[in-house]
Amino acid sequence: MNLKGTAHVYGDNIDTDRIIPGKYTKTLNLQDLADHVLEDLDPEFRSRMKEGDIVVAEHNFGCGSSREQAPLALKTAGVSVVIAKSFARIFFRNAINVGLPVIEIPDHDIKQDDEVSVDLTAGDVDNLTQNKAYKGTQMPDVMINILNDGGLTKFLKKHGDYVSL
Repeated sequence: MNLKGTAHVYGDNIDTDRIIPGKYTKTLNLQDLADHVLEDLDPEFRSRMKEGDIVVAEHNFGCGSSREQAPLALKTAGVSVVIAKSFARIFFRNAINVGLPVIEIPDHDIKQDDEVSVDLTAGDVDNLTQNKAYKGTQMPDVMINILNDGGLTKFLKKHGDYVSL
């Protein structure tokens, strides 16, 4: 799975309320979530963001509540992948479950507006702007398969009652 886009960079401890404010989590309309993604953290994000762009963060991205709306909002907004030095575990798993690619790179110096390429299967990330390469945490094959199928529900529907993990 290869992804490429422009980086939108944020700091440490970006919690799920910053990703999607709680006042918007009552809707079942995914576009409403996408329209308000990151608005309290970065009011200009939606106007700058293009389909396929990449969210990059420091440590503990997605901390806070376990709401699944946070990765859904990012995915529906068109974010192709989230790169962070570390993720809150529940966000990481929710992202995989909804089909939003995520990759941990414990030591990166990606800057705002850098062009970044991600080979999720290999765990390789290239900063095309800075001409730097990073090795991310490689995901197990089953997680790559879940992402390739568009999320856990689609994966389970595709593979029926028997899933070899």
